[in-house]
Amino acid sequence: METGERFSRRKSRVVHVGNVPIGGEHAISVQSMTTTHTRQVRETLDQIRRLAGAGCEIVRVAVPAPPDAKALPEIVAGSPLPVVADIHFNTALAMRALEAGVAKVRLNPGNIDDPAGLRRVLALAAEKGVPLRFGVNSGSVRVKHAAADTADLARLMVDVLMEWVRAAEREGFGNLVLSAKASDVPTTITAYRLLAEACDLPLHVGITAAGPMDESRTRTALVLGALLAEGIGDTIRVSLTGDPVHEIVIGQDILSELGLAPRRGVRIISCPTCGRCEVDLIALVEELKRRTRDITAPLTVAVMGCIVNGPGEAREADLGLAAGKGHGVLFRGGRKMRKLPEADLLDALVEEIRALAGAR
Repeated sequence: METGERFSRRKSRVVHVGNVPIGGEHAISVQSMTTTHTRQVRETLDQIRRLAGAGCEIVRVAVPAPPDAKALPEIVAGSPLPVVADIHFNTALAMRALEAGVAKVRLNPGNIDDPAGLRRVLALAAEKGVPLRFGVNSGSVRVKHAAADTADLARLMVDVLMEWVRAAEREGFGNLVLSAKASDVPTTITAYRLLAEACDLPLHVGITAAGPMDESRTRTALVLGALLAEGIGDTIRVSLTGDPVHEIVIGQDILSELGLAPRRGVRIISCPTCGRCEVDLIALVEELKRRTRDITAPLTVAVMGCIVNGPGEAREADLGLAAGKGHGVLFRGGRKMRKLPEADLLDALVEEIRALAGAR
């Protein structure tokens, strides 16, 4: 399946997080965050390596206390990915993170009220050439600005962020990335649209506290789909309650479906089934997905359950199967290969997928 950028990108300045460029015409990077206690160095590095293996490009670790900051030098040294320190409440921890050699520091303007400490962080980040992300979320803004009118929460988040941006600019610091995440779709989309109009800084896009797998996938796809189609977003994170490796898979899928990144792995197109279907297509597709999960070569595979749309869809994919009553027809590169009994369809299709993947 051909991929390519289909949507014009918002023009943003370029920030480098380690060896990963964010903004400008650079590819949209996929990030995640570890779920381990950062002070548990071995466990944290093990998870970072798993994320790297899944295609993660930047990883964030929580630094809520001094023992976590103390672990950062070893984590930075052992990580295959640029490490971002996630800091709330305490600018002193941000200073320690910068001294530890992290590639970026995230600060939350919604829960930090320390102008002098911020100036010290800006000075040290400038000295070390390390970017900062100013990232607010709706919950922290509501708490800090309880007396304010929060009817327009999106505008409030942007106002808080831009106040910090102006403070950084007064110190001569512009090596910034911004994010404004709410836990609902409309507020998040509105906030990022406002940010995109307010500045040319690169934007880290996502939705916060998105929930378990199904809910997170839906909410994230709505936010990222809407914003990326408008050209808004330079790096993304899928936030879900679960294994962070799933965040990478979902993020890559969203980018590839929008034509903003190459496909990685097997993309299955299958019909929803109806009264015309005469094979157990649901079970067939689930087993096909399970048996091809390890394949990383970009392939599109169509699995169709009847003769109405089946042959056409199967011909448009790299490999295809059009099933009928008790049999099916395999297609490769749009050409009919052979007709097989239903019992042999899955094995034959997996064999062809692996053969084609091996040739790429």
